[in-house]
Amino acid sequence: MDRTVLERFPAGGPRGHWPAEEYAGARREEGVPARVVMDLASDAFLVVVEQRAPRRAEPRPAPLRE
Repeated sequence: MDRTVLERFPAGGPRGHWPAEEYAGARREEGVPARVVMDLASDAFLVVVEQRAPRRAEPRPAPLRE
């Protein structure tokens, strides 16, 4: 699965205010399956959407020739 980052928010937001959760909630109301994850390396909350990687078509066998 691939993840697409829709938005990032600094982890040090004001107390009692959750901008990443609010943003993800608004996206979910629009039908986008967004969720919030923490990126420890950048100390930020990321709003992401997971997408399935496109399936590769399996090669078809060559037609039989008689």
